Amino acid sequence: MAEIEFLVAGTIAASTVFLLAALGELVAEKSGMLNLGVEGMMALGAVVGFIVTKQTGDHFLAFLLAGVAGMAIALVFAVTAITFMASQVATGLAIGILGLGMAATIGNSYESQTVEPLGELDIPLLGDLPVVGAMFFQHDVMVYITLLLAGAIAVTMTRTRIGRIIRAVGENPHAAQALGCPVPTIRYLCVLFGGCLAGWAGCYAATVLTPLWGDGMIAGRGWIAIALVVFGTWRVGRLIVGAYLFGFVSLSELIAQSVGIAIPSQVLTAAPYALTIIVLAIISRHPERMRIHVPFSLGEVFARDRPDV
Repeated sequence: MAEIEFLVAGTIAASTVFLLAALGELVAEKSGMLNLGVEGMMALGAVVGFIVTKQTGDHFLAFLLAGVAGMAIALVFAVTAITFMASQVATGLAIGILGLGMAATIGNSYESQTVEPLGELDIPLLGDLPVVGAMFFQHDVMVYITLLLAGAIAVTMTRTRIGRIIRAVGENPHAAQALGCPVPTIRYLCVLFGGCLAGWAGCYAATVLTPLWGDGMIAGRGWIAIALVVFGTWRVGRLIVGAYLFGFVSLSELIAQSVGIAIPSQVLTAAPYALTIIVLAIISRHPERMRIHVPFSLGEVFARDRPDV
């Protein structure tokens, strides 16, 4: 029973990194912005969050500044892709590489150092329940904030005016502009929101999930977060399911060890990325399902008063 409790609790914690980053990317993509720089934004948020936690011991300040760092590099992407109308794909890739390089440089002197992790949130009564208490009600506060964010984003996108505006901008920015929507402003805000959540995801990875700094510790999680948006067909509920699936698979090495299965560690480490390829291949066999939910103008350059661009 203890192994099951550990497995469920570990899956929830591991999934939080994926879910935070994927939720931010979902909002950005709903506005028509394809941001492939999530990996770099997460890395920069991770190193900033780690350094702040190391120097101050204040996790709240660490997440705050990690979010600011993610927004700062997201702003570079937004200015280049929205204002200067550069290719979103090329710009996102460049931003991702920039963020990884900056993180490696800034964190060089902190290599292999550790910090005190964020403590568990004490939930009266629920945390003391047998079995389920340890599984679901003895996590850090960011786990619950992430789930609340997911619910808020789902409601916002489907039942509020701002959600309809974001979706309109992502579907047909020229029509949205004709109706008076400030398309560039909305896209800027969505990209910045995505950058903030990517920074939080990186901070969570470096100060809570594995509270130490090491170059390359994000290890492709940003790319998995982008794939999760496709996996979830741009719907929050499915995205949550995908995040927990990938969180479970990311613990495959610990699971194999606990049941005594002798599998090379390299194979288990590669499992989440192999699953990403398999899932995307399966989804690609049914493109009609993706077309139902994918924002029509995703990745396209928007030039005000120039519908032909």
